[in-house]
Amino acid sequence: MAVLRDPGQASGPPPERGAGTPRPSTPMTDRDAGTARPERTRRRWRLRAFLGVLGPGVIAAAAGNDAGGIATYSTVGADFGYSLLWAMVLVTVSLAIVQEMCARMGAATGKGLADLIREHLGIHWTAFIMLALLIANGAVTLSEFLGVAAAFELFGVPRWLGVPPVAFVVWWLVTKGSYKRVEKVFLALALVFLAYPIAALLADPNWGEVAAASVTPTVRLDVAWLGIFITLVGTTISPYMQIYVQSSVAERGVTMVDYPATRLEVIAGVTFSCLIGYFIIVACGTQLFPRGISVDSAAEAALALEPLMGTAAKYLFGAGLFGACVLAGAVLPLSTAYSICEAFGFERGVSRTFREAPVFHTIFSGMIAASAVVAMVPGLPIIEVLLNIYLLNGLILPILLVAIVQLVNNPAIMRQHTNGPLYNAVAWITVAVVVVMSLAMLALTVLGWVGLVG
Repeated sequence: MAVLRDPGQASGPPPERGAGTPRPSTPMTDRDAGTARPERTRRRWRLRAFLGVLGPGVIAAAAGNDAGGIATYSTVGADFGYSLLWAMVLVTVSLAIVQEMCARMGAATGKGLADLIREHLGIHWTAFIMLALLIANGAVTLSEFLGVAAAFELFGVPRWLGVPPVAFVVWWLVTKGSYKRVEKVFLALALVFLAYPIAALLADPNWGEVAAASVTPTVRLDVAWLGIFITLVGTTISPYMQIYVQSSVAERGVTMVDYPATRLEVIAGVTFSCLIGYFIIVACGTQLFPRGISVDSAAEAALALEPLMGTAAKYLFGAGLFGACVLAGAVLPLSTAYSICEAFGFERGVSRTFREAPVFHTIFSGMIAASAVVAMVPGLPIIEVLLNIYLLNGLILPILLVAIVQLVNNPAIMRQHTNGPLYNAVAWITVAVVVVMSLAMLALTVLGWVGLVG
């Protein structure tokens, strides 16, 4: 996923990296070379480097706690209690490794994922992966505007009245280059979900059961369980997160010299985001599961915050949901347009006119407009649609993961920075588990159609 700097301005001076972060003087052909610095200077430089690159990993991971993420984690807790906490732990490890692989590719090559796919996997693979990306990101963009609709409904505002102006403002902020000015506001609103760990503590769960469920796998072979498992994977390891983090690292000019700070930031972002998801499951498993309350609306998802906020819970939840959805809803269509145009060599950039970059503007504006229109459909069951969107995401995920593992293990691309055995094992296990679960769910669904299973 590309970041919001306009590639049309690439002929000017290189973009500045984070404040206070010196640009290494090492040329691109020597990205792995170290530099001789006194130890004290090196320590200060590492601290400044960490502060300077703070952003890609946190933003990519925080965007995962959007409408679909909240809906999925709430449903897991409400319908299955603590029984899928072990899966959340394993998915967190998988996400950390996948995100680190992509960040490392960005630092080692200075290129985004779409660039590498086009250059090294051929036009057929590129077309297949970009089509999958367009479908996945298009569906997730819809989920963000469904989340905006749900947030407005919590405040008593009809979706047909609230969604169109938000869609226009998102489009205007990005195209006018002013989105970065308000990005921190939406990030701050998204931090509302920090209330879930507090709510989980106040709900007084049985921590012995929570701990046991976190390390004890329980597997069921029915369509509902397999579906929510794949949805959990697709929500947590969403394809746009990998594309975003690699492009961000490449655009910032991070090299393997200063990559350790970026690795730390990426892993910290994943840990923070997944802990929020973990505690959403705990809070809903404590508050909703024993009462038999299924999450069919945003208002029901907000019930898990009642131990902390009482009757104000739905308003706090609504504010956080709005911020998270606008944050992801602005970045996703733009990044998708950049990635697809980058992969196929089309002109791109918000500063270019429609005549100069017709494919770019069609994808970007079309995704926002189509998502806003669908989100306004009256009576659309938002939570059910969100879960199905991330089920689709989970089914598409192996396509991108296979490409990532192939690229990161190519010595011609990564030189000595290819994966070790542990990383490869985790990556391939993630692919295999999702594929096997998907095939099992498909088989059970077909058998149910012909009456062989109940």
